[in-house]
Amino acid sequence: MPTVHVNGIELYYEELGEGDAILGIHGTPSSALLWAEAAGELAGHGRCITYDRRGFYRSSRPKPFTAVDLAEHVADAAALLDALAAVPAVVIGRSTGGLVALELARRFPDKVRALVLLEPAVFSLDPEAAAWAGELRQRVLQAAEEDPGSAAETVLREVLGDREWATFPEVVKTMLDDTSPAVLAEIRGRGLDLSAEASALTGEELAGIGQPALVVSARDSPEALRRVTARLTEALPRSEAVLVDGGHLINPAHPAVLEFIDGLSRRQARPVPRGR
Repeated sequence: MPTVHVNGIELYYEELGEGDAILGIHGTPSSALLWAEAAGELAGHGRCITYDRRGFYRSSRPKPFTAVDLAEHVADAAALLDALAAVPAVVIGRSTGGLVALELARRFPDKVRALVLLEPAVFSLDPEAAAWAGELRQRVLQAAEEDPGSAAETVLREVLGDREWATFPEVVKTMLDDTSPAVLAEIRGRGLDLSAEASALTGEELAGIGQPALVVSARDSPEALRRVTARLTEALPRSEAVLVDGGHLINPAHPAVLEFIDGLSRRQARPVPRGR
């Protein structure tokens, strides 16, 4: 099982393909396991690296594992890219992974070539979305009082719907249930989307993120998520938006994403016109 030791923990990662680096950052709750098919497609467009964030599935949990902060996830992603000599990378983040990707680009701009943000969980950008996230946080905590192992399922049922949850194979449900300690650690931490003290990026901070960015939202997702993507698209200076079919589990290898990644390479390959 490939791992790298960063910031006092072991991060599980997978790597496919060659060329310019592409880093995939999963949401909460989740794992690189749910990116396996997409990673295979992305590997046709670059060197695709996916990993389990600290505390999730195959990556280790610090002891005691009571809380985890956004800053720790960002530091882990940066350290992983350095350890694998994979900078700068196109960073694809889904949901909470999008929040991590955005903060990675802000804090370590030299490590991020471009961003693909799949309904990033930056709820503080919109008052209605922030209120929705606060209610979700309370429902997860209430469910966890009766059964701490239900935290992950509660999040997914609220965001995806009961019908979507029912489609997951039992092995996937078990894996997701096992990530409940990480879900609760993020809630007790700082800066994450369901933390009591969530990240609050200012317009000035977002305007300072200069990498090209593709912001993707889905037609059937909760309205709160689409409100966030709309505000984020307005705030990022080099962003473009796309609306796709389906729900919140947007395919990281959606054709729009692959077109964006390939477009980066084409733009980079264009000769620079000489002055007269």
